[in-house]
Amino acid sequence: QHPHPAPATRTTPDRHVGLAASGRHRAGMGRPADSRTEAQAEAGGEAKRFKSMQAEAKSDEEFRNYTDSDRQAIVEKTYKEMHINQTVDFVKSRHDKWFKFDHGEYTMFDIIEKLDELIDDSDPDSSLPNSIHDFQTAERIRAAHPDKDWFHLVGLLHDVGKVIALWGEPQWACVGDTYPVGCKYSEHIVFADQFKECKDSDDPRYNTEYGMYKKGCGVNNLLMSFGHDEYMFQMLKHNGAKLPAEGLAVVRFHSFYPWHDKGAYTHLMAPGDEELLKWVKEFNKFDLYSKSDHVPDIKALRPYYEGLLEKYGLAGKLKW
Repeated sequence: QHPHPAPATRTTPDRHVGLAASGRHRAGMGRPADSRTEAQAEAGGEAKRFKSMQAEAKSDEEFRNYTDSDRQAIVEKTYKEMHINQTVDFVKSRHDKWFKFDHGEYTMFDIIEKLDELIDDSDPDSSLPNSIHDFQTAERIRAAHPDKDWFHLVGLLHDVGKVIALWGEPQWACVGDTYPVGCKYSEHIVFADQFKECKDSDDPRYNTEYGMYKKGCGVNNLLMSFGHDEYMFQMLKHNGAKLPAEGLAVVRFHSFYPWHDKGAYTHLMAPGDEELLKWVKEFNKFDLYSKSDHVPDIKALRPYYEGLLEKYGLAGKLKW
């Protein structure tokens, strides 16, 4: 049995900069997030500062505000670059670049700590570092599904693929909602009007309802816009993760909001996809609505999640 430390708030280091300010760190994994003493953290008044950064308590309807959030300008800019540039050819080029997994060997916690340097430019709901959100999500799942430890681990890992933004990939090819390329863009994609500037919108191979796909081809056979979801899914497979298919689907499709939130692209679903959709929807409740939670005590929680990494074949150095 793995230890089950109770969630608790803690003070947190102040290494939470956006991508522009991070200098796109490419060398070395940086200082571990918990390397400072609690006394130093308290002296710095960081708990108070993080509290002020957290989202105010919101109703469900207030999340995913793409109209007039405090972060509207950077969010809309990120999506515009994504929607113009994420063509079929671009996505294939990212597969060629990233799926060799030759960018280094690091432990999962090396990368989670690295994410203290990243704030997601596509997120209107939170400006907290992604490492904090990972633990918030995992702990909410753990409280609701105490018997499904694979689901707890998926909560921790779901956004870890965003590390590619710190290795030089632009945020518009790392973060944000995902969607299939190679077929007509759904009106349910956020900022869908931006697609008129994408060259694939004028390509007859790609601008019809089915495009390059067949009816019922299955979500696992879609070429998704490139980002942290697909990268992390492929990384876990490459490293031999022992997670169930439902867990891998959550990693791969949790940002596919037009599908799991709006019901788009159902004409491309195959038998078995409904079960995957069920788990992606269940996960979304904890992913989205964790963004106004307290900051968890990561140091206290770490042994439990290290045990899960061991159980599911992801302990030690992994290829990224």
